[in-house]
Amino acid sequence: MLLAGPDSDICLYLAGPVSRAELRRLVAQRHRALAGAGLGRGGSVALCLAPSLAFVTNLLASWQIGAQVSLLDYRLTSHEVDGALQRLLPQLVVTAAHSSGGQLRGFFEITERVEVYPGRPAATGHAVIQLSSGSTGPFKVIARDAASLVDEVKRYTMIDGVPRGGERIVSLASMVHVLGLVGGLLYGLHAGVNLTIPARMTAEGVLSTVAAADLPTTLLGVPFHIELLAAVDRPPTLPQLTGMTTGGELVRADVRDRFVQRYGVRLGNMYGMTEVGVIGTDLFGTHRPAVMPAPGLAVRERDGELQVSVPVSPYLGDQDPTRWADGWLHTRDAGTVDARTGLVRILGRRDSQVSVGGLKVDLTEVEHALAGLPEVTGAVVVFDRAIEAYVTLADGAQVSAVEQETATRLAAYKRPRRLHVVGQLPRTATGKLVRDRVVLRDIGPSAPAAGADAGDEAAETAGAPVPSRKVTPTMTDEASRFEEIRQFVLDALTDMNYSTDGIDNDTTFGPAGADLESLALAELAVRVEDRFGVKFGEDEGEALAGMTVAEFCHTVVPRVHTAPSQ
Repeated sequence: MLLAGPDSDICLYLAGPVSRAELRRLVAQRHRALAGAGLGRGGSVALCLAPSLAFVTNLLASWQIGAQVSLLDYRLTSHEVDGALQRLLPQLVVTAAHSSGGQLRGFFEITERVEVYPGRPAATGHAVIQLSSGSTGPFKVIARDAASLVDEVKRYTMIDGVPRGGERIVSLASMVHVLGLVGGLLYGLHAGVNLTIPARMTAEGVLSTVAAADLPTTLLGVPFHIELLAAVDRPPTLPQLTGMTTGGELVRADVRDRFVQRYGVRLGNMYGMTEVGVIGTDLFGTHRPAVMPAPGLAVRERDGELQVSVPVSPYLGDQDPTRWADGWLHTRDAGTVDARTGLVRILGRRDSQVSVGGLKVDLTEVEHALAGLPEVTGAVVVFDRAIEAYVTLADGAQVSAVEQETATRLAAYKRPRRLHVVGQLPRTATGKLVRDRVVLRDIGPSAPAAGADAGDEAAETAGAPVPSRKVTPTMTDEASRFEEIRQFVLDALTDMNYSTDGIDNDTTFGPAGADLESLALAELAVRVEDRFGVKFGEDEGEALAGMTVAEFCHTVVPRVHTAPSQ
């Protein structure tokens, strides 16, 4: 189903073209290596590999053997990987012995390492085990059998607007997660669609990859990638680009309009879950914000929640009837199903609907309203006894302007009572914004809003609207230290003969921004260490290239406070 096809067919393009004959050869090579390490039919293996040809060949070889494969995102920390392995108990673990790449790489050149782990054979007949993205809390262990994966690939073949044989997908979605794995890799191999991964996950890198071939091309990614590309003021003419499909959250209307206007192609939306894959699509943007259920799936609404027909539970371990029961997967997404057309409208997570003074508020609506303000570059809205918003601001934007604009767009009871200004909003490995309150508290101020008092609390309890409040940044010692570090960094770059024209808090140090080479990054780190008495770990050098100036300064500030006295 995946490896069949003409020998000369170019099925993958990473560092260079990979024909089906070459892919079959490489898979056979990995088959022998894994079998030689003790992997057999019914065995279990965990892959912790970055997007790469090594990932593809080890995955296909493990399935060819008849083993169960657990996919661990390569961006997990060692602590997270250890915890996952202790829970999954594979017999083998495949990691990278050597890897060339960086934070902005789309794929890596990897020499893999196979290690025996004190695990056990597969306890179930599932083909793949994945960990959920954990955007709202701890991850779940999700298992799918071969039949489930085959069914999803077949669904793609029946959806209008999906690339066909002889066309090309340029995938920005991680192969470790369901959109990139099934919608990109597995579907592409089955349907004879060329799957190309950009060398660099920057706007320039993506657009140059599209321009490099004449095949009709569809981009596949998540909302973060839409925002990245929509920010390009004058993109090149790309006649081969037929459209882009995005999974994950619904793209904000202003971002969607900007993308369509600048590229002149369709922007399609796909609704899905790790547990089942693609559930519904609107690949031509004709039903926005609704989607049509994918062929072969039934979607219904019960008590305001969307449920999807799934014959067996996709969860390993103890079964939770609130997640799956009687052949129906509880998505925990609020939504409606049009009885006449069958169109499904997703209204956001059910936990995004809260009660304020007895009035219902959809946090997704509040979030989109904030994110659509010209002063705001990103927003996450959560509820913890009151509505709180975490926002990133455009250069020069003032919190007071955000508050004034919000007052014109949202009723008083919908407005955030606390507004936290942060340097960057955390995202999951799949690009989803994190809405876990515990994680968010660690990145921004969590004190009560300025001016909040007992009278406000009493008014809220009584059901009266509470005025929107803000947490206003002040020039505390920490803020002063941030500015001191930031200025030192700019002065250091100038001294190192790098131009600082156009460098601001959102500029990255790597190729997409200041374009510092690895030696220059190391020199900058040493200068900061010497000046402020801090230390960077050996494993932090690569991460530095992907940081913005603001992220780097925020990283240094707490270390200065805890550094030994000079």
